[in-house]
Amino acid sequence: MDWLFIFQIVYLIIVGIVCLRVIYDTNHITKTLSYLLVVIFIPFIGIIFYFSFGVNYRNSRIYSKKLFSNIEFERKLELQLQHYAKQIIKNKGSLLESNKKLIRLLFKDISSPLTNKNEVDLLINGETKFPEVFKAIEAAKHHIHIEYYVFTEDVVGRKIEELLIKKAKEGVTVKFMYDDYGSSSIRKSLVYRLREAGIEAYPFYKIKLIYLANRMNYRNHRKIIVIDGRIGFVGGINVSDTYTNAIKTKPFPFWRDTHLKIHGPAVWYLQYLFLCDWNFCADCSLEPEGNFFPDLDSFETQGNVAIQIAASGPDSETPTILYSLLQAISLAEEQILITTPYFVPNESIMDALCIAAMSGVSVKLLVPKVSDSNVVNAAASSYYEELLKSGVQIYRYTKGFIHSKTMAIDDEIAIVGSANMDMRSFDLNFEVNAIIYDKGVNKKLQDAFEDDLNNAEEIDLERWLDRSWYHELLEKLARLLSPLL
Repeated sequence: MDWLFIFQIVYLIIVGIVCLRVIYDTNHITKTLSYLLVVIFIPFIGIIFYFSFGVNYRNSRIYSKKLFSNIEFERKLELQLQHYAKQIIKNKGSLLESNKKLIRLLFKDISSPLTNKNEVDLLINGETKFPEVFKAIEAAKHHIHIEYYVFTEDVVGRKIEELLIKKAKEGVTVKFMYDDYGSSSIRKSLVYRLREAGIEAYPFYKIKLIYLANRMNYRNHRKIIVIDGRIGFVGGINVSDTYTNAIKTKPFPFWRDTHLKIHGPAVWYLQYLFLCDWNFCADCSLEPEGNFFPDLDSFETQGNVAIQIAASGPDSETPTILYSLLQAISLAEEQILITTPYFVPNESIMDALCIAAMSGVSVKLLVPKVSDSNVVNAAASSYYEELLKSGVQIYRYTKGFIHSKTMAIDDEIAIVGSANMDMRSFDLNFEVNAIIYDKGVNKKLQDAFEDDLNNAEEIDLERWLDRSWYHELLEKLARLLSPLL
């Protein structure tokens, strides 16, 4: 009996079945073709790679928010927010009228309400963010909710640990959630000490050896702090000394990032996201209560900033983050200022940016010159020629590594969050962005962008086209992997 022939036939049948699975399960044409090439032309390893990284868990619904059992309370919150949002739209005037398509999109897609009377502080870099975090934690009266992608046990991490333990001893309820991949270094040290102090601490989607690769592929990239349901922090800055620029590391002597401190009703939706994420990963269900969602009229703030929260992940019916960015780009009439550390766009983002630039909108894109991923940097570079030819101005940050994820549209919309402009943030990770409808915050974000350009070099189209064939080939090869990055 020719066992080799039988083995070959069986293997071809398996490859055929896997290819059918790829075609059935993958929605994007480029990603489908990429996985088909991997499965067909890389024997055995290609199949393992697909089942490790390529299975569409949005379709399989392995991820799902555990809804609160108190349906009556949840419905009451929803009705309050609907009424509140309608009143804001009615009274806010032309600023919101010109952006109503984006507002409606988020409300219809994920029931994210428009909130008003928020105070917003734009926090540039960790050295600005962390003192505000320390003060807010110190002032907590009822509860502190924290979730982070990266939380490290260094000076900043230990300071927050110390404050959390102190507040827990004072009777404040503290709940701590960390991504099991991004914060793997604290599993058996800092987390253990928090638990010993009576603080509930859980990993998000714990990595198990047998499922290692796939569980590394769907991570909680959010950075959220909610204090007493009134103060919230959201943005791109993780908990690490790296973000404070207190230490100098090569090749990044300077780390540039952006975060937000919010005081006001917008914290409601950040709280909702935390509760959903907590109920997904914790052993016990956390039910909503009044202290988690203070009465909307009880916020004593000096601000008048309108905010919506955009969030999506493998538990979402739609890629909300992607849709909100596309809608924001389409609303631009004068300018679009984008900062992102990882620029690996899909076709819809590329089309939107090219159309905007060719329509006379000033589109400026700021990315790192040196990245922490050579493959991602090469893949990003492969998109620059098309953008430059369309009129997009591209700048590369030279002072260090720029990790901000921001967008400013005209003089009205400012977006700050955790989502990169790449396929991983759109499809695979749990992400959150704050969308701010306010000229004052927009101006501050514009000023920060212009300041960053002082430490950046603009890419000249003619010089870019004259780069070596070797670099261009590497970029094109990296781009083939872009749906998988």
